[in-house]
Amino acid sequence: MNKLPKVEGGEDLPTDSSISFLPHLEAKIRQTHNLARLLTKYAEQLLEEYVQQQGDPFGLPGFSPPQLPLTGLSGPAPSHERLPVSERLRLDAAALSALPALLDAVRRRQAELNPRAPRLLRSLEDASRQARALGIAVETVLAALGAAARGPGPEPAAAAALSTANSAAGVFSAKVLGLHVCGLYGEWVSRTEGDLGQLVPGGVA
Repeated sequence: MNKLPKVEGGEDLPTDSSISFLPHLEAKIRQTHNLARLLTKYAEQLLEEYVQQQGDPFGLPGFSPPQLPLTGLSGPAPSHERLPVSERLRLDAAALSALPALLDAVRRRQAELNPRAPRLLRSLEDASRQARALGIAVETVLAALGAAARGPGPEPAAAAALSTANSAAGVFSAKVLGLHVCGLYGEWVSRTEGDLGQLVPGGVA
């Protein structure tokens, strides 16, 4: 009988009263994992496209943008991989819930700075929509595993902080903030792909 792997920090999924549910859950996990893998590739393309549209010094060999903190959202912590899978997915879902508003804020600022870059603006809009869809899918998986996400994510604080910073920042700083958000998008969808891989039936990591 096909059985889903045990979720770290949790219990084995029931195999008696919900046997008919298991194939649906397995399919949802695979579907969500495939979506995360696809978005990881899209995120790489978005980052490249963003850099290309910012002009010098962005994209120049050796250029290292300054680290501008973004209140409410950061990249996955080094300790992330040591957490139980269910806890990792909760963190993934929270980050993914914050990213759409951040990507929307970047798109609005880029519309001012690069109005003749419609492809970049569309890519940012697509990324916002895709991050929201992946976040919802991860929350669905968590709920099916009996490990529901923890309430609202950091979206309001992160989005408000970015909007304020964007308004006060000069052109260069605004571009750096946008680069940071695009980078966070890539980090979190890639991390989500890896975390979901721990649950894919068949032991795919």
